[in-house]
Amino acid sequence: SFLMVGVIYPIAGHWIWGGGWLAQRGMLDFAGSTVVHSIGGWAALTGAMLLGPRIGKYKDGKVLPIPGHSMTSATIGVFVLWFGWFGFNPGSTMAADWASIAHIAVTTNTAAATASITALLTMWWVAGKPDLSMTLNGGLAGLGAITAPCACVSMGTAFLIGIIAGMLVVAAVFFF
Repeated sequence: SFLMVGVIYPIAGHWIWGGGWLAQRGMLDFAGSTVVHSIGGWAALTGAMLLGPRIGKYKDGKVLPIPGHSMTSATIGVFVLWFGWFGFNPGSTMAADWASIAHIAVTTNTAAATASITALLTMWWVAGKPDLSMTLNGGLAGLGAITAPCACVSMGTAFLIGIIAGMLVVAAVFFF
């Protein structure tokens, strides 16, 4: 944690937000998809690779699902995060520009809702039945995917980002 907070985040933040080499090349990261989510994801992947799979995840070379303990709690958690995203993404404008705030809120919600529905339909097509946990993961994938471009994409593009995020989250479980 000390290394992440004291070294990695400040360096990446400067590269993208502080006028560093990526900013000079035109990179935009409005609300932190790269600086926050991507770096955190790479750190989580590194940790998972070092620790290995959870006990009971594999048996005889086959993947065993480890279901959540409370889908009610998971659903509430996703909705709390989704609601929080409305403070995070529009709040990243750092100004009371109501038109920008409204645009960001709608692109954020569009991508998340579209990703949820796409994950639901993709899971239904792949597994033959809908799955609540994948629907919830689709919403989170849509929120993560729209965070960086939320201020500079159209509603149609936010919709497309949601479709891609929803399909990718299901593909990640089944095909990777």
